[in-house]
Amino acid sequence: MKKLLSMLLASAMLLSLAACGGGNGAQSNQGGQSSAGNQSGTSQGGDASVPADPMAELIDAAKAEGELVVYGSCEEEYLAAACQKFEQLYGIKTTFQRLSTGEVQAKIEEENGNPSADVWFGGTTDPYNVVAAEGLLEPYEAMNASHITKDVYKHSDNMWYGIYTGILGFMVNKDRLESKGLEAPKDWPDLLKPEYEGLIWLSNYNTAGTAKLVINTMIQKYGHDDGIQYLVDLDKNIEVYTKSGSGPSKNVGTGECTIGIGFLHDGITQILDNGYDNIELIIPSSGTSCEIGATAIFKGAKHPNAAKLWIEYALSPDCVNQADEVGSYQFLVLDNAEQPQAAYDFGLDPNNVMDYDFDDATKNISTYIEEVMNALANAGANTGDTGRFQTE
Repeated sequence: MKKLLSMLLASAMLLSLAACGGGNGAQSNQGGQSSAGNQSGTSQGGDASVPADPMAELIDAAKAEGELVVYGSCEEEYLAAACQKFEQLYGIKTTFQRLSTGEVQAKIEEENGNPSADVWFGGTTDPYNVVAAEGLLEPYEAMNASHITKDVYKHSDNMWYGIYTGILGFMVNKDRLESKGLEAPKDWPDLLKPEYEGLIWLSNYNTAGTAKLVINTMIQKYGHDDGIQYLVDLDKNIEVYTKSGSGPSKNVGTGECTIGIGFLHDGITQILDNGYDNIELIIPSSGTSCEIGATAIFKGAKHPNAAKLWIEYALSPDCVNQADEVGSYQFLVLDNAEQPQAAYDFGLDPNNVMDYDFDDATKNISTYIEEVMNALANAGANTGDTGRFQTE
């Protein structure tokens, strides 16, 4: 029912191509005015000695701009719900487009300070860190950042803020494995077994933040050369690289994909919301990494105050508590948010992950992607085959 409700919600929103600079497929919500608690005002009774309310001033300035454009890299149901709620709360016309993190990164780099959107919502932080280093994100000292539980969940210079975290692992179709007489993989090296040839799906290193995290995880676990060689060896068993990081999870329950590599909360969505109880979730036994899903303001945003208000909203229960209502079961990183019980019920623990070197990932991921793709090509993979290395 959650899935149906969220899909009806998203489909009810009006399309608005013009809001994102023309032809980019953004969608618009026509919402109402702000709800209780969002009334603005800078002083009481005209007394200049009463300090102004900075949030009220921000709300007034954002309403004066009257519009916000969002690029989202979380699942579209969550993106749609978040945008609709923002529009309902503040009466600001909110348009959105769902793109993978790699697609957003490429678009923002091409636009180079003249972005067609104001904010980025969701998706792993490796691409966020790349565009931050390139000067394409706008720093903002958010008032609601005081609710972030760990320093690692925000950029050191306030270029992005975390909103959720999710664990990287495997999702397997139990029925398909049983029919083939195969056991489920327990750890990363198991995925290299020859009996899994053609049974594994991963996302595209060039388009998906999930796949970029896989690269960094393997290099940090095994070292540079051995990590890249692992991915070359893994390629022999991979049937397809999907454009989006959630692509493998969406095909495990149907049996089209037998073993998917991705975020385990996406597997929970398939089990609970789509009824695929033939899926098993596996946390690699030797350790794994986690994503930090983030939000940020693009440098040169056309609606800067609405963008700042979005950040405050994204760092509030008003926004993040909607996640599990629309089938997104990531752990939340705010101390005043309500954690999704489903993630705990499936045995996930956001603290049971390896230490992740964000600095190395930020500085080197572009080089690592190039090195991995070259290594795959040198090993005989047809990296130009868009049927296998999907970009659509």
